Amino acid sequence: MQISILGCTGSIGTQTVDVCQQLGLTVTSLACHSQIDRLFEQIKLLKPGMVAVSQPQQAMRLRQRLETAGLDCRVLAGDEGVETVARDARAQMTVQAMVGMSGIKPVLAAIDSGHQIALANKEVLVAAGRLVLARARRQGVQILPVDSEHSAIWQCLRSGHRSELRRIIITASGGPFRGYTPARLQQVTLAQALQHPTWKMGGKITVDSATLMNKGLEVIEAARLFEVTAEQIAVVVHPQSIVHSLVEWQDGSVIAQLGTTDMRLPIQYALTYPDRQPSHRPALDLTQTAALSFEPVDTETFPALDLAREALRRGGLAPAVFNAANEVAVQAFMAGRLDFPGISRLVGRLLSEYRVLSPDEDLDLKRILDTDHHIRQQAKELLEWKD
Repeated sequence: MQISILGCTGSIGTQTVDVCQQLGLTVTSLACHSQIDRLFEQIKLLKPGMVAVSQPQQAMRLRQRLETAGLDCRVLAGDEGVETVARDARAQMTVQAMVGMSGIKPVLAAIDSGHQIALANKEVLVAAGRLVLARARRQGVQILPVDSEHSAIWQCLRSGHRSELRRIIITASGGPFRGYTPARLQQVTLAQALQHPTWKMGGKITVDSATLMNKGLEVIEAARLFEVTAEQIAVVVHPQSIVHSLVEWQDGSVIAQLGTTDMRLPIQYALTYPDRQPSHRPALDLTQTAALSFEPVDTETFPALDLAREALRRGGLAPAVFNAANEVAVQAFMAGRLDFPGISRLVGRLLSEYRVLSPDEDLDLKRILDTDHHIRQQAKELLEWKD
């Protein structure tokens, strides 16, 4: 198996590199946004034939460093360069670990090239899931989930027939503010929001986990991936993050997938599917595991989950609106321009003002991207008006 990795310098991307090294898989090409120091080290380690950096100036600097070091590697720049890496003819699989809407076109390029897709980008399926999955079906391409929750669901679904499924149960750690009151949330800081109790992740996804927006995105993603309704997806808070998700069957049986809080496990499963290969990482030791507890989500304090369900039920471009509004709101919070509860307030306002369109309109890429751009502009205007 030969692999192309998009978003190679981020959390999922670097762990994918680790897994490829452990499994002896060849990485033919890499792409990142701007972290050329890390990319330079990956080039030395993996010796890919081609890399792309979406920031052109950083791509130029990387070329100069490679020439100075005597390393032979083709360096592409810009979004077009990233899409070229996604179409790499030498790769059989593309790992999509880019963050945000910028991942949609590269995923479509990889699908059109016949690559299997190991997907860690929530926004691709939230904003353009029906389009992406329809394209994958036409091309005979599999979309293999890398998110720990969706990998867990995927694994649990192998225990029965889809016609026997009652519901999917997604677990949430509850984030760093589990148990807080709405009033207490008014005072939280960015530093506090970035202190996730069980996972080490990038900044945006860590904030999403603190608001539970991440769980809302996962509900929409699960509905797309596994072709279920919003009513067939439950969410429970599981602070220990040992049970990654569960599936309930019609006879009342509940199948769970357990594991350590290490993203290398779901990454490896996607890269080796349908087989399982040995891992050198520590296994879960149940005798050293604290009691496993579960509790309902406090949607009054954390309304993000209800907002996601509303977007999913409305269909059409509503999930794209939800995603775009959240991305701008998180950026504003991280920049100190919006308080923590303001993230959900802004998303709720833009979602409520969004005009309902035909459910089939999210199959049009241009309309998806236009809607994303429009909602981002609206969100920024609201934030500027507030200032």
